[in-house]
Amino acid sequence: MAERMLQFVRLQQQPPAKRAASVRREDFNEIYARFEPEKAGAQASRCSQCGVPFCQIHCPLQNNIPDWLKLTAEGRMEEAYEVAASTNSLPEICGRVCPQDRLCEGNCVIEKGFESVTIGSVERYIVDLAFEKGWVKPPTPTHELPWSVGIVGAGPAGLAAAERLRIRGFQVHVYDRYDRVGGLMIYGIPNFKLEKEIVLRRWDQYAAGGINFHMNVAVGQDITLDELRAKHDAVFIATGVYKARDIEVPGAELAGVVAALDYLTASNRQNLGDAVPEFDSGALNADGRDVVVIGGGDTAMDCVRTAIRQGAKSVSCLYRRDKANMPGSMREVHNAEEEGVRFLWLSAPEAFLGGLDVTGVRAVRMHLGLPDATGRQQVAPIEGSHFVQPASLVIKALGFDPEDLPAAFNEPALPVSRWGTLKVDFRTFMTALPGVFAGGDIVRGASLVVWGIRDGRDAAEQIETYIRAKAELAQAAE
Repeated sequence: MAERMLQFVRLQQQPPAKRAASVRREDFNEIYARFEPEKAGAQASRCSQCGVPFCQIHCPLQNNIPDWLKLTAEGRMEEAYEVAASTNSLPEICGRVCPQDRLCEGNCVIEKGFESVTIGSVERYIVDLAFEKGWVKPPTPTHELPWSVGIVGAGPAGLAAAERLRIRGFQVHVYDRYDRVGGLMIYGIPNFKLEKEIVLRRWDQYAAGGINFHMNVAVGQDITLDELRAKHDAVFIATGVYKARDIEVPGAELAGVVAALDYLTASNRQNLGDAVPEFDSGALNADGRDVVVIGGGDTAMDCVRTAIRQGAKSVSCLYRRDKANMPGSMREVHNAEEEGVRFLWLSAPEAFLGGLDVTGVRAVRMHLGLPDATGRQQVAPIEGSHFVQPASLVIKALGFDPEDLPAAFNEPALPVSRWGTLKVDFRTFMTALPGVFAGGDIVRGASLVVWGIRDGRDAAEQIETYIRAKAELAQAAE
């Protein structure tokens, strides 16, 4: 009903309640409460139902956001879930970890003066309710097909492709070198942003739908890419990027200078109940230490907020640009500031100090100059502005690059770009090896969960087209 919408002129934006910083810094639980049903409907009714929905346009998945907001406002929750799930394989995860302030909410047409619709929180509410009500079903096909697809990597891109192909009736086998499904959603993103049960319940659901998971299998070691190609009609590589970017400064070899993913993985495994010797020994534990995190992206925010919860003595974030030029979500920066993180803007590390163990970071103040070819302002050091920041644990959160893929897969013919990512035909997602497709971070570089889901869904369509065309050719040749 039209009169239910356009309530932004009457209702203020009210996100779900957020636990007080003094409370939430003591545990790893999610920091936002769930919407009450009437509050979810009221906040959804703030949508203006505009003719050109910029929220949808700026969503990589082109989610039908105005439609499921209207259905939520009208209390038609099962229909709202069906609409949300029609374009998104993992909407409950996107509702939690997507940087909505840079995507859908940041482009809401009512943002200026009235504040945007709380799209991410409503999305999370819709899907959590759908799981509780039993509306979320395993990806079961109406009929089985004789063809199989091997998927390398159980992260967002791999899972999205697996779900799409299984619904179409393909026999789907997912191979992953880790012991749990989810990739960085399990081992990279902390619980306070994404509780692991949210990911693990999808694993159970997909397995119930007939998707076959082969865990602790490293392609290139336990099974070769040639063997996968022989077993399956097509292969989709969605392994992500895990190689940490390094910083070439003196002292990088000191004990206590660690990579962000090593640190986050140890913390997540410890929270999952695994035995983590590096955590127990203190090597990857911030408890009682002066922590400095280098970087300005979402991974850096995950690190500083994890260190706070581990009981760090102090936590500082060193970033060479200012707050306005930070690549991470402003929402995450604000949460970190509330929790006691100190930000050292316009500061770049020059050396890590210490004997055997790190004791500090020598840094220099930076000056913002003119924009470069990408539009970002260039930075230059300010002469004579050096300072030392005490640190007994330094975490490098400078982003991720692909591993040496031809060597990792033991397949020299696998083509890579000059950035080390897999080369594909961007229309078909196929590599130079016939029947071998790729998508997600392994193609586009370190990116967002939502882009991985988009690539997985799009690649699934191309894989189906390829297999059916190949089958038709074989039939015609008989």
